Amino acid sequence: MNNSIHNRLSEFLSDSQILINEPMKNHTTFKVGGPADFLVNPNSEDELIGVLSLCKEASVPFYIIGNGSDLLVSDKGFRGVIIRFLENYSEINVFEEKIKAQSGALLKNVSLKALEAGLTGLEFAFGIPGTIGGACVMNAGAYDSELKNVIESVRVLTKEHEIRVFSCEEMEFGYRTSRISKENDIVLEAVFSLKKGDTAQIKAKMDDFQSRRKSKQPLEYPSAGSTFKRPEGYFAGKLIQEAGLSGFRIGGACVSEKHCGFVINAGNATAKDVYDVIKGVQERVFRNSGVNLSPEIKFLGEF
Repeated sequence: MNNSIHNRLSEFLSDSQILINEPMKNHTTFKVGGPADFLVNPNSEDELIGVLSLCKEASVPFYIIGNGSDLLVSDKGFRGVIIRFLENYSEINVFEEKIKAQSGALLKNVSLKALEAGLTGLEFAFGIPGTIGGACVMNAGAYDSELKNVIESVRVLTKEHEIRVFSCEEMEFGYRTSRISKENDIVLEAVFSLKKGDTAQIKAKMDDFQSRRKSKQPLEYPSAGSTFKRPEGYFAGKLIQEAGLSGFRIGGACVSEKHCGFVINAGNATAKDVYDVIKGVQERVFRNSGVNLSPEIKFLGEF
């Protein structure tokens, strides 16, 4: 079966674009995860549609990733095709006070492009380790701002392989959600509407945010950023700390003592270690406070 899929992928992708039995620990910020049958890097919309059509015809599961942040892949890996948008699909262009960025562009790089152009509005995104595609799906945010404040439109590929452009209002952005997360369309690119600003002030704000991140977050360890969504009326990290879970550890995964809202790979963790810590935290916090913590990260594969 895999030989057949490989042969068909080779009809429209080069060998360098197709990775076989690729360890997903190489493609996630947690640095854990077993092998995917195939990991492909399409360079164009036509190539993407070709991969999707093949998966549909052959009934092969697929999953879209960018930088692999907010993602935990099982130690057993993924039986199917991982479609990856990163440097292969990451063009960024500036037009007066607008920036157009493909889905594989890192938020950090788009923020730097805005700085270079003297445009303000994206400073908050500088330290978020994801791509434009993932950020649009979950309405990424930090420091009292979020993507919906600067998005003008998002271009997507629908399940019917139609290209559509949604305005910011049509994206139905909410807290860590959007219409994309509900309808499973694929983000192709986004247009940001920014404002002219003072370059020195923009850089100072980015530096300040980054300094605050370094002082409060365990950036020296692999993680997926904030592990849990913020429960209404509470802070996840505070609830976890109050439940006595600072440093709670299973195998190589643990709750960060620096910031309890982060589950980290403290050294040679498995995906199961991370998963078990997350589940343990949810159970203990619920027993302690009655609050259900909802993971911000996605789980892929069998746990």
